[in-house]
Amino acid sequence: MKDFTQLLRPQNFDAIIGQEHLVSTNAPLRTLCEKSALGHSFFYGPAGVGKTSLARVIAKSMELPFYEFNATSLKIEQLRKIFEQYKNALQKPLIFIDEVHRLAKNQQEVLLPVMENNSILLIGASTENPFFSLTSAIRSRSMLFELKHISMQNLHTLLSRALQDSSVTIEESAREYLVASSGGDARAMLKLLEFATSLETDIQLETLKSLRPNALAAGSSEAGVHYNLASALIKSIRGSDADAAIYYLARLIEGGESAEFIARRLVILASEDVGNANPQALTLTTSCMTSVSKIGYPEARIILAQAVIYLCGSPKSNAAYMAINSALASVRAGNILEIPPHLQQNDGKGYLYPHDYGGFVKQEYLVQPQYFVKLKNIGYEQKMKEWLDALHKQ
Repeated sequence: MKDFTQLLRPQNFDAIIGQEHLVSTNAPLRTLCEKSALGHSFFYGPAGVGKTSLARVIAKSMELPFYEFNATSLKIEQLRKIFEQYKNALQKPLIFIDEVHRLAKNQQEVLLPVMENNSILLIGASTENPFFSLTSAIRSRSMLFELKHISMQNLHTLLSRALQDSSVTIEESAREYLVASSGGDARAMLKLLEFATSLETDIQLETLKSLRPNALAAGSSEAGVHYNLASALIKSIRGSDADAAIYYLARLIEGGESAEFIARRLVILASEDVGNANPQALTLTTSCMTSVSKIGYPEARIILAQAVIYLCGSPKSNAAYMAINSALASVRAGNILEIPPHLQQNDGKGYLYPHDYGGFVKQEYLVQPQYFVKLKNIGYEQKMKEWLDALHKQ
């Protein structure tokens, strides 16, 4: 059985697929490496997008000894032995730690002195943003780089490389499913291919589906069909056409789209397109997102259908979406207003506490009037509008 993951592991920046923003010619990360000027760095992004491979290529590019660890099994004594080995060496080692967000505080403290004196180059990787779990001392000495899901086009390229000079063939529908169901995870795609080649040399769709009945994560099929279906689903819900929305939901599910991806899109829609016309929409879709992640297919299809129909039947308002966009545009254009003294964090002098006045009291909150929020006479938002209008007319 061929180990495609090892066979296709990139040996240089040009061989890395799908992270052009980091490895293309003149990309900052690559330029720093080629100048041997890269500092301590942390990579984060989904599984199977090349974090470990990138670290290995960096070590090769900078001609540094490479030591690879996983934070879940890392022992402090292992690190100290390496530090001692290179204590007076002219060349420093590259220490790569996967699952870096799991580093214990005492492990981070051991790393700090050698990071400070640059006797090692530390690179960490995580599927989560590691800056939330690392100490401020480590964060301030490091750079953070995000790796992204590998695109459909790049996965097809990688698959072609894997099958090159091979006796293995794959039917077109199986090829599409192999790529789409991997959800931007190159390792997952190559592993499924590896298992399939152990069963047959002419890979069929039925074989792949027997090995992976459902998609792993967000993915799209040839010519962006899945993303077009997702767009059609959202626009049908926005247009309150429940039958069309359920049809596109079915197409997405049958096409191998992950329940989690669909649910995330519904949560965004609940806030962007329904908003305060029906505030419960956000609660329901958030519950939907949690539920499908715990339950999975096939039952997740029912939860998704309930959320889709609910959103179709909800009044629509994009007032919150328009309001924040308008306010952000104003701030970015340089509209930076002074905060009135009575609203600042002080002794509260001059501030009128609304609860002392029955819940509302008129006072200055902006030094100049600004008008970003334009509520609509739709659903619950109409009640909010009437209430706020009545207060400010007092």
